[in-house]
Amino acid sequence: MSKNKPESPDSQNEDFGLFREVFGTVKPLRQDKVVPERQEKLKAKLQARPKSTLQERQRTASFAFSDLYQAALPQSGPMRFCRADVATHRLKQLRRGDYSPELILDMHGLNREAAKQELSALLHTAHKQLIDCVAVVHGIGSGVLKTALPHLLIQHPHVMAFHQAPLEYGGHGALLVLVETAEPDFNPFS
Repeated sequence: MSKNKPESPDSQNEDFGLFREVFGTVKPLRQDKVVPERQEKLKAKLQARPKSTLQERQRTASFAFSDLYQAALPQSGPMRFCRADVATHRLKQLRRGDYSPELILDMHGLNREAAKQELSALLHTAHKQLIDCVAVVHGIGSGVLKTALPHLLIQHPHVMAFHQAPLEYGGHGALLVLVETAEPDFNPFS
């Protein structure tokens, strides 16, 4: 057939008949577009919801570390700490590398204040995402972060223990940290 000539009604019926033979009975599709009134309602609902700003999220994840706090840490041997309510075998497991870190924070190039913010965000994220072991790579360098990091970690309530990392995770330039995880909000009876 030529493009200029309209199809005859007989050929259209024939086409529909062939179509029904091949595909059987079909239903027309519903329109899946959002009607303008509904779109306006959705937009108003989204605008009424309080937005969490970047500053609010940072404030939630932040922890106020004290620069003045100096913990009693071991003077010889590898850097280590175990909270009083945590079994010491967990510290041995960290030392042996039984825990593998799921998150790694590389602090190379950070100053003390930026390191505190990043450390706070890491521990908050690990706690919320049920990650029990993280690695913090501080490097060796001049030793500013290496000496400050243990004092900061001891202050945080979610830190259960830490130990100098095995060689595969950074050795003298890193710490493996055991993090207390948040209990999931699961109630089978609700």
